[in-house]
Amino acid sequence: MHLEKIPDIGTLTLEPVDPAAHAELLHAWVTQPRNVYWGMGAYTVEEVREVYAFLDGLTTHHAWLIRLDDEPVGIFQSYEPAADPVGERYEVRPGDIGMHLLLSPGPGVPRGLAATVGPALVRFLLRDPALTRVVVEPDVRNGLALRRMLLSGFTFAEEIDLAEKRAQLAFLTRERFEADHGPAPVPA
Repeated sequence: MHLEKIPDIGTLTLEPVDPAAHAELLHAWVTQPRNVYWGMGAYTVEEVREVYAFLDGLTTHHAWLIRLDDEPVGIFQSYEPAADPVGERYEVRPGDIGMHLLLSPGPGVPRGLAATVGPALVRFLLRDPALTRVVVEPDVRNGLALRRMLLSGFTFAEEIDLAEKRAQLAFLTRERFEADHGPAPVPA
C-alpha cells in the first residue's frame, strides 16, 4: 500500500487491486461510455475479474485501486514495457516503466483530478531509483489524455499500432519530472 498526502485534495492511497473484491466496481468504471479508450466497454463483471486476476498473476504488470480519502476514484496500472506488446513497437531502454490511468471520481471530487494525482503516481513509480523514464501509449483519438500528457511534461514520439488501438507513444524522463516537481522520494 502507498499513501501520499496531497495538499488541498486529501490523502491518496494505492492498494493492490483484489480481482474478486473489486471486479464490480472496476466493471462499473470501465464500461462507462466516457471510458471507451480503456477498451473494456463490452466486458462482463466476470471478464473484468478474469483480466485483473491474470494481471495479478504477473510479476511484470501491477494494478492498484486509487483512493482519495478512502473513496475509490480510479485504477492505476504499471508494467514493464519489455514484457508488454508496447515493447515490441519501440526500443525499450533499461529503466523504462509503463503506466495506465483511469480516473472515475464520484460527485464532490474536484475537477482536474488527473493533474493533481498524476504527479503522485509518477513519484510512486520513480521511488525505485533504477527507473528513469515513464512510458505511456494513449489511443490517438483520446484528445483529453494527449493534452494531459503534454501538460504533464511527456514528450511525444511516434504513433504505434497495437492490437486494440493506434497509440501515441510518449515519454517522461526522471530529469524532466524532477525539474517540474522536485526529486522523487526513495523508500527507506
